[in-house]
Amino acid sequence: MKSVFSADWVVPIEGAPIEYGAVVIAEGRIAAVGPITELGRGRHFSGAAIVPGFVNAHSHIEYANYAGFGDGLEFGPWLALHLERKQVLTFEETVAIARLGAAECLASGITTIADSSYSGAAAIACAELGLRAIVYLEVFGADPEPALARFTDLRQVVDAALSDRVTLGISPHAPYTVSPEVYLAVRELGLPVATHLAESRSEREWMLHGEGPLGAHGEFILPPAGESGIRLLAHAGALGPETIAAHCVDLEPDELELLATYDVAVAHCPRSNGYLGCGIAPLTELRRAGVRVGLGTDSPASTPSLDIFEEMRAAVTFARARERSPSVLAAEDALELATLGSARALGLEQEVGSLAPAKRADLVVVALEDTPLVPWENPQAAVVFGGSPERVLATLVGGEMKYEKGGFEWRDLRSRGAAARERMIAAAPGRVRGT
Repeated sequence: MKSVFSADWVVPIEGAPIEYGAVVIAEGRIAAVGPITELGRGRHFSGAAIVPGFVNAHSHIEYANYAGFGDGLEFGPWLALHLERKQVLTFEETVAIARLGAAECLASGITTIADSSYSGAAAIACAELGLRAIVYLEVFGADPEPALARFTDLRQVVDAALSDRVTLGISPHAPYTVSPEVYLAVRELGLPVATHLAESRSEREWMLHGEGPLGAHGEFILPPAGESGIRLLAHAGALGPETIAAHCVDLEPDELELLATYDVAVAHCPRSNGYLGCGIAPLTELRRAGVRVGLGTDSPASTPSLDIFEEMRAAVTFARARERSPSVLAAEDALELATLGSARALGLEQEVGSLAPAKRADLVVVALEDTPLVPWENPQAAVVFGGSPERVLATLVGGEMKYEKGGFEWRDLRSRGAAARERMIAAAPGRVRGT
């Protein structure tokens, strides 16, 4: 059975925007994209644009209620507070928080996430709410045997939630918490890999010299290796095209070239990097070098929200500020980063990321008629600069309506998270400026 959705604009990403366009869906996939005059009107959204579902290249939805934790702390103390607080949660509380995070993603028009999961709760939440996901189960340590044993245990937790929509990956956390031997053992599993690389100056200080605040915090920190994480993993043969590296802010030229040489994808998380004071990733240089780059929100532990529209605007702002040029990253480029760019970074570009026949029918309807960007001059710019979760009218995953504006019981979703947040704050009080 076919269904048709139409709007004032359809933005396919691969191809020019279509004024008064329509998308035909059949059996969970896109059957056709074109003008209303050819495909019919179906369910029409006036004053709106239909765009591909956003692909969040790096998230932690299990931390959906962590906003503001440790704000203003250096990276090492911030990480230590984060680790201390989450230890007090039950698994059921973590699932409830992940459920809130999955709902917030759908409400932001995100249809696919690449989620690094400490507990596996993200897989359960995504399966329940219908969010497409690669869930990368996190591992830590210097010894491959216990690291892989942890992965096996977590895999049993999430097994019932896995499907063609929620798939499995593995996440060796970072080179200061995971040895090259564990990275190599992870590669042998043949699964998608996510990791954190070159996120902060603190990481480089510790990895090279055993100095700085990182080593003084957290039981998982390994001894310094004498070289940066990217160089260490490249020399060990632990990098490859199956890996997506979050952040990549503190890069030297040879490290950027190593990412390109080994075809490591990068999840660009500008708001997280900015709020934590880590810096601005060299987005222009990464793209120029041919690195596959996608856009990620990271988690509310370091960013106030899972709002992909804010992330696109931050990407534009920071790229232009870094290069001191208003032409560096156009709105069209930011929209591509959050859709097809992220899909390429995850190896999913044949399935999602653009509106094209045979791809999964993952799409979002964004209302823009009450913004200053209408009348339309550039629909891509209108979506990037005028979009917000409040303007998302509908989010479809595989042709199924997973969110309609006002469709979630937000009070119920947030209530358990609020109770868990209160327990975390009580168990590990943070520092308030001026006290």
